[in-house]
Amino acid sequence: MSTPVGDPLSRERSHLASSRSALRAMREDVEALDIRDVTANWVNAEVLARQIEERVKALADLSDTPLFFGRLDYLHTPGAEQAEGADGERFYIGRRHVHDADGDPMVIDWRAPVSQPFYRASKKDPLDIALRRRFGYTGGDLTAYEDEHLSDPAEAARTSTLLQQEIERPRVGPMRDIVATIQPEQDEIVRSGLSGTVCVQGGPGTGKTAVGLHRVAYLLYAHRERLARTGTLVIGPNRSFLHYIEQVLPALGELTVQQATVEDLVAHVEIKGTDDATAAVVKGDARMAQVLRRALYAHVTLPTEPVMVVRGSRRWRVAAYELEDIVRQLLDRDIRYGAAREALPQRIAHAVLVQMERSGEAPDDRVQDAVARNSAVKAAVKAIWPAVDPAKLVLRLLSDADFLAEHAEGILDEDEQKAILWAKPARSVKSAKWATADAVLIDEATDLIQRTHSLGHVVLDEAQDLSPMQYRAVGRRCTTGSATVLGDLAQGTTPWATRGWQEALTHLGKQDALVEELTAGFRVPTDVITYASRLLPHIAPGLTPVVSIRENPGHFEVRAVSGTADVVGACRESLRHEGSTGLIAADARIPELARALADAGIPYLGPGEETTQETRLTLVPASLAKGLEYDYVVLDEPRAVVDGEPDERTGLRRLYVALTRAVSGLTVTHAAGLPPQLASF
Repeated sequence: MSTPVGDPLSRERSHLASSRSALRAMREDVEALDIRDVTANWVNAEVLARQIEERVKALADLSDTPLFFGRLDYLHTPGAEQAEGADGERFYIGRRHVHDADGDPMVIDWRAPVSQPFYRASKKDPLDIALRRRFGYTGGDLTAYEDEHLSDPAEAARTSTLLQQEIERPRVGPMRDIVATIQPEQDEIVRSGLSGTVCVQGGPGTGKTAVGLHRVAYLLYAHRERLARTGTLVIGPNRSFLHYIEQVLPALGELTVQQATVEDLVAHVEIKGTDDATAAVVKGDARMAQVLRRALYAHVTLPTEPVMVVRGSRRWRVAAYELEDIVRQLLDRDIRYGAAREALPQRIAHAVLVQMERSGEAPDDRVQDAVARNSAVKAAVKAIWPAVDPAKLVLRLLSDADFLAEHAEGILDEDEQKAILWAKPARSVKSAKWATADAVLIDEATDLIQRTHSLGHVVLDEAQDLSPMQYRAVGRRCTTGSATVLGDLAQGTTPWATRGWQEALTHLGKQDALVEELTAGFRVPTDVITYASRLLPHIAPGLTPVVSIRENPGHFEVRAVSGTADVVGACRESLRHEGSTGLIAADARIPELARALADAGIPYLGPGEETTQETRLTLVPASLAKGLEYDYVVLDEPRAVVDGEPDERTGLRRLYVALTRAVSGLTVTHAAGLPPQLASF
């Protein structure tokens, strides 16, 4: 491809305009498709119409989102024999593929193999790249570019100014994609294969959530047909978090990924109650799976009476010892309780057919099915292998001390059994005041009875806060697929928070997962992460502290105040800057701060509500801050955050989370003394 002449910025703007026109033409072509004569029936027509609708949505041109953000000039044409002296090809790298009327690419999808050097190439290993160009945008307008001549030994390696600006750009609204700023170590995780599970340990600001979401986008690109059949799911810690990240995948053209919390996955009953920490820890312990299995299979009774099947004038007798052999074989196969129960009448019927054949008859499959439906066989199955409702099973375990003791013997001690028994037993499933951990137990029991549907890929974010039983619930959703597990052990703020990733992955059923650690901080300023890292020796002594690669150190201040008026003043100062501001405080202090903001005439939002240019302040309870980011953060009363948790370690972890939500600046305000751990060093 010959090098064009003239103003480079004008040429690039012209290519952007042409690319947008080509994308618009692609969309119009899809919208104009006539499917009336290509569908056999109304069902096919509906399916095809839905596929066309999704394709039209995927081809949407987001006016404020750059269509391409980079350019690669190859020394040689990738994958082709190159004539001596011939130039390589040029590719524009963007969020989706765009081609012209002749089918020639104008923008290459960032996930395509030819795009990979945009993220991986370096002066040491240029990967056949002569030039890498990054583009700067203001809104949707291309306003700047920056070149790296990777194959020129005379040009020194340098930090990209545009890359730093994109990383540090203020944000208003939900989380955005990082497709233009993916770093080599992140790209390696993003492009890891579908067959393997990856666990990413990443401190604040290392981009682990974005990496996980971009991995989903990459897998959908590389394995679209397979994942279209099996499905993909992103699991987050709460609704606020899911709302915060929900626009990332659509911005990359991916519209089919489902989002849920763990509570959504196990919503078999209505949650009306809560557990104390002791009960929740016991209920979340993986040993409860063994208790449930014992309680369930205790319903199976070995037969002591024969089954007599009457067909016409003939009687066929299946002896008790034969029935016992059938039952023991089913138990030994270790198949689901419900599947074994469905197989039992067929096994009994087969024993009858063997007798028929020995007597000279020639029964077929229809006869076997008829025998399996015989009233005597049905009665035997009901007595031997009765149907069990999973919620009623859990209800009995939590209500009946003798039943629990029988099946928890040798597994839970007496104190643990007392901790999970309800003081006032519920009369029915509907009237029971189920807690969140109870729903997970019901989900386990449901899976023991009938296999849970497995997806092709599951992303589990903020995974450090899950209990072993919750890990098992998630693992059931990807037994035949893979997973991306994202979290930070230092941010575990539940009493049952995982102690290590290998233990968590074992409960998830992914013992062989690859564990990667991200330690380069892209979002949290140096002074902020350095201050927050004072807590690491007390909350997660084995972890490597995050090292910020930000050139801008950011604003950081610890300020003694006399009351809420000074906290409101700190918020006013932060709002003078561009971007969003989060006021984070201990949950108990939220009402007082809300009144102070209202009295001062400062509008504010709650977590999960989308910020606008008019309302850029969010009032955030510390318990909901995890996973969220704001350009500026005012953190109120660190000691109150610590004291708001049941124990000091959990409180310090909660404080660590709150301290690391800032992208550009943090102001810590306190009237009471600071926790002594922040004064360490």
